Amino acid sequence: MDRRSFIGRATSAFLFVPLAARAQKPAIPIIGFLNSRAAGDDPHLLTAFRQGLKEVGYVEGQNVAIEYRFADGQDNRLPALAADLIRRHVAVIAANGLAAQAAKAATATIPIVFTAGFDPVEVGLVVSMSRPGGNITGVSVLDVELGPKRLELLHALVPAATIIAVLVNPTDPARAETITRNMEAEGRNLGLQLQILHASTDRDFDAVFARLVQLRTAGLVIGGDPFFNSRAERLGALTLRHAVPAIYQFREFATAGGLASYGANLTDSYRLTGVYTGRILRGEKPGDLPIQRATKVELVINQKTAKALGLTLPQSLLLRADEVIQ
Repeated sequence: MDRRSFIGRATSAFLFVPLAARAQKPAIPIIGFLNSRAAGDDPHLLTAFRQGLKEVGYVEGQNVAIEYRFADGQDNRLPALAADLIRRHVAVIAANGLAAQAAKAATATIPIVFTAGFDPVEVGLVVSMSRPGGNITGVSVLDVELGPKRLELLHALVPAATIIAVLVNPTDPARAETITRNMEAEGRNLGLQLQILHASTDRDFDAVFARLVQLRTAGLVIGGDPFFNSRAERLGALTLRHAVPAIYQFREFATAGGLASYGANLTDSYRLTGVYTGRILRGEKPGDLPIQRATKVELVINQKTAKALGLTLPQSLLLRADEVIQ
C-alpha cells in the first residue's frame, strides 16, 4: 500500500468513527410510574414528581422517558401493570401505596421508590426506616397516623357531637383495619360512639351519605386512602351538599367545601419521590437511601362552610389553623 492510499484510508476511518458512535448513541433511561389512581387524577402530583426529577438533572423527553401505568382505582390490576413495566426493562419504578407493594412482589432487582401513607416497616415494604435495604426506598406520608388527631379536631369543631362516622376503603383491608383500630381507641378516649362506613367506588358515596342520615351522625372523618385522595374535591363538595361536618387530610377537600383538613403536603412528597428516583438513576442504591418522612402538617378550616352548617368555631382553633377560608 502506498503512502497516499494509507493516509486516505486512515482519514476515512477517522471520519467514520464519530458517525458510528453517534448512530449507536445509548438509549435514555426509562422510569416506570405505577399508580393506583386514574390517569387524569391529581395532575399536580405528576408535576411535582417531574419537578423532583428536574432538581437532580432529569427532564422528561430530554434525558429520561417515563412509562405511565394507572390502575384507575382497580387495585387488582396493579400486579399485571407492574409486570408490564418489568417487561419494558425500566430502570426504576416510582409507585404509590398498594402499587409499591405490587411492584415489590414483582421484582427484587429493579429499584422502587414509593410514596405511601402508611408505615412501610409495619407492612413489610422495608426492614428499617434508616436502612431500608433491598431494592426499595421512598417517602412515608403522615396519613394513617393522623387519623386519631383528625377525630380529635372534628370533635373540637363540633363539641356537641356524640356519634361520629369514619369512612374507610375495604379493598385495602390492612389499612382499613389500622384506621378503624386507631380511631376506635381515640373515640373511646373522647367518649364518642363511632360508626364505620365503607366505600370503594363512586357509586358507594350516595349510600354512605344516606346512611349518615339514618345513623344521625354529627360528623364524618374520612380515612386516608389513595381512592379517597383522588376524590378529595368531590368528597368536600358532597359533605357541604349534605350538610355534614367533615374532616380529611388534604387542603383540596376543605377548599371544595369540607369543613376542615389536616394532613401532610402530598405534593411535596411526590417531589421528594422524584428526587430519589433521579438519585437512583445517577447510581445510588435504594437500600442505602433512608426513608424520608413528610412531617409537615397543615390545618385548614373552611369558616364559610362552618357558617353554612350553623357552627360557631372555637377561636383557639381558628388561631391555630394554617389557613382559614372565609
